[in-house]
Amino acid sequence: MARPTSLIAIAIPVLAGIAYLWMMAAPLAYSAINAAALGLAAALVFTVPALQTSKARRILAVVLIALLFVPLLFGPHVNGIARWLPLGPFALHAGALFLPSIVVLAARDEDFAPPILLAALLAASLQPDAATGLAVMLAAVGLYNARGDWRLVPVAGIAFFASLIAGLRGELPAQPFVERVLVSLAFDQPLAALGLALALLASFFLMAHGIRAEKAVRHSLAGCLFGFSLAAVVSNYPSILIGYGAAPILGFGLAIGLAAAGARRTTGLEEN
Repeated sequence: MARPTSLIAIAIPVLAGIAYLWMMAAPLAYSAINAAALGLAAALVFTVPALQTSKARRILAVVLIALLFVPLLFGPHVNGIARWLPLGPFALHAGALFLPSIVVLAARDEDFAPPILLAALLAASLQPDAATGLAVMLAAVGLYNARGDWRLVPVAGIAFFASLIAGLRGELPAQPFVERVLVSLAFDQPLAALGLALALLASFFLMAHGIRAEKAVRHSLAGCLFGFSLAAVVSNYPSILIGYGAAPILGFGLAIGLAAAGARRTTGLEEN
């Protein structure tokens, strides 16, 4: 039952977001794409294999971090900003697609968690992408809360200042149904905005306490979600899981699949 329970953590906000897109008469393709992404995310949750060795986890972490740098090399570039991976007619937000899994892998690597997070932060700073920077910061905070590793304190501090700088360098106009969803909806449909906020809050608590994974994984992944969501409130960044966009749905699906597949069945697993 570990994986079905874990899937609920992303299904709640995504389904709430699809209802929002329908209610606000967004293009039908938006709802269809999010629904298809949720189906693919469910497949990832159920099929991602466990990585049994630290070597395998580190190799995957290096690959995912390298993919964060791909937009810098191949674009598209918009006003000097490169955050997206082109995939046919789609442009996927690289940070939302890869960072959640990087966070899970960092949480399972006590020796190299700080450099893994700092490498992801470097990519976010170069893009620049304050949302990914905030997600790194709060993932480090969650991981510190679970593990107490003092090295994560400077990681969180560096990520905070890097996010401020990235926010000043790289803000684009908000896209309807994609970015600042909660803020824009609160003026016209406050109850609907409250419903979406509660769906995100439910996802946060399920990631922090409901996923069958170690405390370090759960708390860092919940911090990652909170960081992305906070960025969408304070600036023009994607409202992940509730707004239009396949990348965060697939990204958290892969991350939750990795978390559930590699969970260690120990007495410490159930700590909150």
